[in-house]
Amino acid sequence: MEQKTKINAEEGSQEITITRVFDLPVELLFKAYEEAELFEQWMSTKVTKFDMRKHGSYAFETSHNGQVAFAANGTIHEFVPNLKITRTFEMENTPFPVQLEYLEFEALNAETSKLTMQIVFKSTAHRNQLLQMPFAQGLNWAHNKLQDTLNALK
Repeated sequence: MEQKTKINAEEGSQEITITRVFDLPVELLFKAYEEAELFEQWMSTKVTKFDMRKHGSYAFETSHNGQVAFAANGTIHEFVPNLKITRTFEMENTPFPVQLEYLEFEALNAETSKLTMQIVFKSTAHRNQLLQMPFAQGLNWAHNKLQDTLNALK
């Protein structure tokens, strides 16, 4: 089955570009990144901090068998409702350094929107290391769950 979330990683670049078209109004898509309760649902995670505004920050963790299996955090640098979020993203307790993420939300029509994420890594080696993991499959799974979760709110 073809993945709806597309990842473009040009050879030798320190960045990747991720695009996904959702069958959701842009306001509803943005809400999935703005409201902690929705974020927890589609990411299957526990939000420990979610201050989504310029100079705000966020943190979340995913547990397995009662142990934290994955934790991440970041700082919000730009927050323009229904248009864009610029943030850092750090995976805790991993060798990956902080990355910079630019999220852009675009209304294609009243019921369809597009998310474009540009992620900048410290080095090409770090980017390539992430791409060797099941990153693309995990992101596609999360975006599918985001679509399903928000379909219930339409």
